[in-house]
Amino acid sequence: MYFTKDHYWIDFRGSCAYVGVSNFKLIGLGEIHEVSFNDPINFKTKGEIIAWLKFKDYKIDLCMPIDGSVIQINKIFSHKDRKSITSHLEKSGWIFTLMPANPYDRNDLVPITEYLAMIKAQYPK
Repeated sequence: MYFTKDHYWIDFRGSCAYVGVSNFKLIGLGEIHEVSFNDPINFKTKGEIIAWLKFKDYKIDLCMPIDGSVIQINKIFSHKDRKSITSHLEKSGWIFTLMPANPYDRNDLVPITEYLAMIKAQYPK
């Protein structure tokens, strides 16, 4: 598993990868009020916005961590039950899967051990 500097995670599994938001990014935001997708099922480039997570007056842009084709959106987001969606994300649930354009490219991605050390160093208790 890898993370971006913007606190998204990507888990490469064979020819596809699962993408989600780190728990760190969600701390203190409360219940999600809306999830909106931006034409998700096609090729997207790294950094392109694929969805928005809205919490009252706050919005998180969900960006592509790498170049690739989105192949699936998690079915939990087709439900309107906000508590189920919030609970799913708090458990590090995936949002979408993609087929990487270059499955071995890990440029600008941080391995999980380095990510956790970075968070601990930046935000000690």
